[in-house]
Amino acid sequence: MKAATVVQIKKELQHRNPTELLELCLRLSKFKKENKELLTYLLFEAHDESGYLETVKAELDEQFSLINTNSYFYIKKSVRKILRTLKKYARYSGKKETEVELLMYFCQKLKDFTPSIARNTTLVNLYERQLIYLDKKIAALHEDLQYDYGQLLNDLRRG
Repeated sequence: MKAATVVQIKKELQHRNPTELLELCLRLSKFKKENKELLTYLLFEAHDESGYLETVKAELDEQFSLINTNSYFYIKKSVRKILRTLKKYARYSGKKETEVELLMYFCQKLKDFTPSIARNTTLVNLYERQLIYLDKKIAALHEDLQYDYGQLLNDLRRG
């Protein structure tokens, strides 16, 4: 089966009544965890972006605290998993400021992580790639935000 385009789906949804839309949303939420997470964001957290940011940061803190520090192999796997989760949550929001804020927080946590990532080339490269990515994302923001986030990014680079 070939999936319909977004335009086709939008046209079809416009012809459905509210009860059918509700049933479709509920059925969609049963298939994938990501669908349910996105609906949760849209219904309960989209109106309070700062609260959403704090919730995601708390989850990142928890994930960083659970990292097995016995070997850099386990650290790398965990850090990549945390980054995947962060990107998914940033995608739910769809706001560039939220993505920049979360990536800044991730980079700060990674920089302060013990044992130091400086002893592992892969982790250093991952950190550097995120800083380059942040540069590109910050350039797309409003000028005032560019300056503020630029200062924070420079602090991450220096330390």
